[in-house]
Amino acid sequence: MTQPIRIDLPSPTGEELKAARLAAGLSQVEAAELMGYPVQPGSRGGLQSRTWQALESTSDPRNMPGPVFALFLLLTQQHPSHVLQLRTPAPELPVSSAAL
Repeated sequence: MTQPIRIDLPSPTGEELKAARLAAGLSQVEAAELMGYPVQPGSRGGLQSRTWQALESTSDPRNMPGPVFALFLLLTQQHPSHVLQLRTPAPELPVSSAAL
């Protein structure tokens, strides 16, 4: 059995999250969609993500969990020490009878 990779996974501040999003060239809505956060119609038309807005806010006590932030950095190719790479060939996953 292989050992899991250990990565330091601190939660970002709202400012750090915003800086990472801007460095990736994403809007709040695009970042929210990438990470599976809800997006809804905005009051002035268009779309918005209140969840992402709260995570970037300096006055809101909520922060993005560290593992989620690490995934965001990986998906946007910004992680300081790791990269995502497709396996070639991809391993076959066992099919469970519950999935059938």
